[in-house]
Amino acid sequence: MLRLVTSHFRAGIAVAFAWSTTGAIAAGPERAPFSPYVDARGTITLPKDFRTRWTHLGSWVVQQDGAPGQGFHDVYTEPASAASFRKTGQWPDGATLVKEIRGITSGPLTTGPALWAGDNKVWFVMVKDSKGRHAGNGNWGDGWGWALFDAKQPSTNASVSYQKDCLGCHTPAKATDWVFLQGYPTLAR
Repeated sequence: MLRLVTSHFRAGIAVAFAWSTTGAIAAGPERAPFSPYVDARGTITLPKDFRTRWTHLGSWVVQQDGAPGQGFHDVYTEPASAASFRKTGQWPDGATLVKEIRGITSGPLTTGPALWAGDNKVWFVMVKDSKGRHAGNGNWGDGWGWALFDAKQPSTNASVSYQKDCLGCHTPAKATDWVFLQGYPTLAR
């Protein structure tokens, strides 16, 4: 009898711990949302603190005036997603990529003429969806959820259709799951 009471007590402690760390106990076949940045309708939000808490994959610059994506590009993902990609060569379901584009600032430094990142312009967010969860949503397809956030309105996805707003630039990266991998030394195996 004492074992049964002790067993129930431990189970109760485990439930209380799960509740305190997650805020709720999930039920059903999918125990947790596949991404904390996606709601039930497929709306993607811009992750907070990605610069300080996530893995920086790499940086590159598009310097030509007027070019699409002109500016400094820094790309981030969750540490677990980077580790999974290094191990398997594939993005895990729910992986989130954030590409931050900043303006280009330049000037003379003691080391010579220099370029550095200026003010935020836009953020691109991609969320890996290997199950096609949001097939009726225009910002979901080809295995990803796609979003574009302007620095003036970072809480609103400015993309209406990933096919119209995103694929034009990503088509050259189709063979690598729509992600440009060059310039990301963190992903090297």
